[in-house]
Amino acid sequence: MTRLTAIAALCLVLVAGGAYWLTAGSATPPDLPFAANAQDAGDVDTSSVVEMNRGNPDAPVTVIEYASFTCPHCADFHANQFKKLKANYIDSGKINFIHRDVYFDRFGLWASLVARCGGKDRYFGTISMIYDQQKEWIGSGDAVGIADRLRKIGVVAGLDGDQVDACLADQDKAKTLVAWFQQNAEKHDINSTPSLVINGEKYSNMSYEEISTIIDEKLAE
Repeated sequence: MTRLTAIAALCLVLVAGGAYWLTAGSATPPDLPFAANAQDAGDVDTSSVVEMNRGNPDAPVTVIEYASFTCPHCADFHANQFKKLKANYIDSGKINFIHRDVYFDRFGLWASLVARCGGKDRYFGTISMIYDQQKEWIGSGDAVGIADRLRKIGVVAGLDGDQVDACLADQDKAKTLVAWFQQNAEKHDINSTPSLVINGEKYSNMSYEEISTIIDEKLAE
């Protein structure tokens, strides 16, 4: 899904946290203008952002997936290519797999705040639910409904409702995540999702067979 460039994406009006202010579900999550450029993002301390990885962190091959939770192609990737990568490369420790959230829209940021709410241990299980239920939680695109459905996903994933609300209301975390995305996107020239970076080289979305061939070649080096 080709969208805006990384810098242009940050000039969108993003939601700082997508806070779900519980007023009987009637309030729209507040927006916060976060127009940032590369220099602004570089000034933000992003050291608190946890890198979400699976597999062997010491493996000779690292695969980074840049993905947006609102991207249909990313949902397809996790339903197909990722499952095969997990079975054949990640679980066996042959590669280090990193999932990096991309924020091309405010709802993707909200989903990330929910996914990261339970920490690294719950992250991949939660994003599986977010991708599997993508059409349902996005629905017609109404902000209140989306916030409510994402909150329910967090609760089903094992989080306390108050905990999810606090994560969605964490404006500092939202700002930090957006700056982190900016820094990573600048580094790897990310302008579409899903994008893969395999041992530092960027690739567009591709079939599992193509990914497997590249990984096997790098494992043989």
